[in-house]
Amino acid sequence: MKALRFHAAKDLRLEELPKPGQPAPGQVLIRNRFVGICGTDLHEYAYGPIFIPVEPHPFSGASGPQILGHEFGGVVEAVGEGVEAVKPGDRVSVQPLIMPRSGDYFADRGLFHLSPQLALAGLSWVSGGMADYALLNDYNVQKIPDELSDEEAALVEPSAVAVYACDRGGVTAGSSVLVTGAGPIGLLTLLAARAAGAAQLFVSDINDKRLAFAKAALPDLITINPKHDNPGEVVRALSEGQVGSDVAIECVGNEHALKACLDAVRKQGVVVQTGLHPHENPLDWFQVTFKDVDIRGSWAYPTHYWPRVIRLISSGLLPANKVVTRKITLDKAVTDGFDALLDPAGEQLKILIDLAR
Repeated sequence: MKALRFHAAKDLRLEELPKPGQPAPGQVLIRNRFVGICGTDLHEYAYGPIFIPVEPHPFSGASGPQILGHEFGGVVEAVGEGVEAVKPGDRVSVQPLIMPRSGDYFADRGLFHLSPQLALAGLSWVSGGMADYALLNDYNVQKIPDELSDEEAALVEPSAVAVYACDRGGVTAGSSVLVTGAGPIGLLTLLAARAAGAAQLFVSDINDKRLAFAKAALPDLITINPKHDNPGEVVRALSEGQVGSDVAIECVGNEHALKACLDAVRKQGVVVQTGLHPHENPLDWFQVTFKDVDIRGSWAYPTHYWPRVIRLISSGLLPANKVVTRKITLDKAVTDGFDALLDPAGEQLKILIDLAR
């Protein structure tokens, strides 16, 4: 099979590898269909290894050149002994988190995504989405309905990140929400907030092309470019009582974006940190106390979100495919995918790799 593997920063290689054999008990072999290029993949390509293990992963044992890709779906090719949830021929979306199922403090409480032994398909597991086939555990695959397309199956993972961020913020019917960052996760978070009933949506980004793209997806969205306008001032001016938004969600991993969230959120509002910051960032803790706000992290998603997010997308309530700007083939993944997404001009948002082409 063909697979795109990470060897070092700026060194991704399309290689021929043996197809995985018959799945072991509790495992599933799928033929991959679509896979998305995530911001985490871009960071690995540009600066890695970050999450990719340089020594064998303590839980998964993964080592050596890593097959990338954790936003994906496909068709079940074979199942191991004891697998009952799916059968050959089923179309599935992949929940890529891999961890102990018991005997771990967090796993025993159903908080699998918080396990310190966590591994990820496409980052620290033998398989990933940027290959013809992937070998997974049975709990990593969720059968999808006919209403969900193959492309949308690959968008369940980033959509789950967005839905969880809105849950962490307590977004509900009528909420006023600011999202800083109009990238794929930012736009999906706006769509998830609208699906949750948010009535007033703001987005802040320094890229006018991304702001225009977000506006096209959500015509009543209020867009803000911090180069020209102060996000906090805009949000307060347009919010009820000029107090600020109920919730502010940071989707960049940038200190200025986080500060903008704290400034724009109302007293007793909620700030949710979703973007991964590369280093420690200062925050005005006097304002945190004075405004009596909650600041909450949002790491990945609970693994039980998959059926819920699939329903949101397949029903049309969360039109995740609005973030897709290009579909490419695996042999063009580096030049037309990774390099295009790292282009400062920002012409692309979410790129899917079509593994059937």
